[in-house]
Amino acid sequence: MPGRRHYTDPCPVAQALDLVGERWALLIVRELLLGPKRFTDLRAGLHGVSPNVLSQRLEELSDGGVIEQRFLPPPAASQVYALTDWGRELEPIVRVLGRWGRGRPGPTPDGKLSPSALILLLEDLFDPESAAGLKVRVGLRLGAEHFQYRITKKELRPVAPEAGDPDVILNTEPDTLLRLIRGAEGYAGAVAAGALKVRGDEVLAERFLTLFQRP
Repeated sequence: MPGRRHYTDPCPVAQALDLVGERWALLIVRELLLGPKRFTDLRAGLHGVSPNVLSQRLEELSDGGVIEQRFLPPPAASQVYALTDWGRELEPIVRVLGRWGRGRPGPTPDGKLSPSALILLLEDLFDPESAAGLKVRVGLRLGAEHFQYRITKKELRPVAPEAGDPDVILNTEPDTLLRLIRGAEGYAGAVAAGALKVRGDEVLAERFLTLFQRP
């Protein structure tokens, strides 16, 4: 690609960084780990990226075989970006990198978490022992993105939203949910302020917030 710098190093690490080492590249991969997204969805999840830079990174990742473009059939009838099978092999690397990054010294930088980033964090912080004896389906509505999980046998498993009605749905923003998980904001206060809306069993909603290690 004209104008793009490359490492002149045959080491596989350097070759990998030639593909995903540019700014925003791995964060695009992070956003696509939970499924295909439109250009506008990616921009919404990557706070601070310009349209031109995002377009450039998408082109580079596509040329490198990490992502591909797909067209959704009607009624969506839109173009989306998705990880290739080879690109999906980056998932354990991104997850381990996230765990490593949580040990970063100093305060956490300011900024908003994307729904995808929060979901990956929650999956990593899930504490199986806290879920002993619990069998429940939980829906999470984080802005425009919806997720659903089944908790059973001390496991947190994603399920398709169309799999059935969850026992409880938590509707909030990613930053609010993270504060609730951390204990930096109380359940009752968030509900009273309208920052958290719960549909279904409120006891299960409060229990759900205790199933994660505090980051």
